[in-house]
Amino acid sequence: MIKSELIEKIASANPHLFHRDVELIVNVILDEIITSLARGERVELRGFGAFSVKQRPSRAGRNPRTGEQVTVGEKYVPYFKTGKELRLRMNKLSETPVAAKSSARGGARKKKTS
Repeated sequence: MIKSELIEKIASANPHLFHRDVELIVNVILDEIITSLARGERVELRGFGAFSVKQRPSRAGRNPRTGEQVTVGEKYVPYFKTGKELRLRMNKLSETPVAAKSSARGGARKKKTS
């Protein structure tokens, strides 16, 4: 689902709200999450998950074209950890679109135990 589809779904479920108001609400929420992460803060949405920022140290990398060693600078990357309710809903035993796709491919892969 992309942002415009999310806005459309919320607008159709709430006919008393104008489409432009729903779009503004979604944009404000996403902008606030981005702004908080840019400040290095953690954003938690109970039941859904938590967004945080992780620091990746500088490292030595390789230019794939030339094979020459290059230095990749330190950077910060967004990280998302799912909430308990989201994990439970995704892993229900009932047949879901995600489960149907994996069963069509022969099911999920099993972890090797040693």
